[in-house]
Amino acid sequence: MRSEVTIRPLGEPGDLGWVVMAHGELYFEEFGWDTIFEALVARIVAEYAASPEPDRQAAWIAVMEGRRVGCVFCCAKDEETAQLRLLLTDPSARGKGLGSELVRRCVHFALQAGYERMVLWTNDVLIAAARIYLAAGFSLVEEEPHHSFGADLVGQVYEMELTAPLPGAKVPSNSAGGKVEAAGGSVP
Repeated sequence: MRSEVTIRPLGEPGDLGWVVMAHGELYFEEFGWDTIFEALVARIVAEYAASPEPDRQAAWIAVMEGRRVGCVFCCAKDEETAQLRLLLTDPSARGKGLGSELVRRCVHFALQAGYERMVLWTNDVLIAAARIYLAAGFSLVEEEPHHSFGADLVGQVYEMELTAPLPGAKVPSNSAGGKVEAAGGSVP
């Protein structure tokens, strides 16, 4: 059995709340992170929603079998730098290339928007995400231990120069949705 995943621009009722809820619940279940993390996600989502700049920032929601299963945001860090934020894939949609597709979409948008570089901040426990970032062309440029969200973590900064089209990039613009074919079944 195959499940189809559709990626669409964020903007339907409930999208913003789902992003906050999904991050809060999933990161608690998988890593024991407390509500301080959920509050951080809520601030990021609120900042995005309060400053609509469709030429400079965008976000996408992945939907599978009628329910949201993933997201990513492209935000302006400064005039030359885009920031990839809030990448998430639900466990039911993992192992199908969805995370990579969301990152490709975000990087493609940043390139089309004229940014010179893209950065992101994450934590070392997110090993699968790190593999996606490295495969997309990001480089790990900084690591620093910290205690946040009720856990001892190592924060990581990844960076990518946006100077040429991405190899093999076949990503539609922000205004169009896209489909990702995915094999059925849950992959841990």
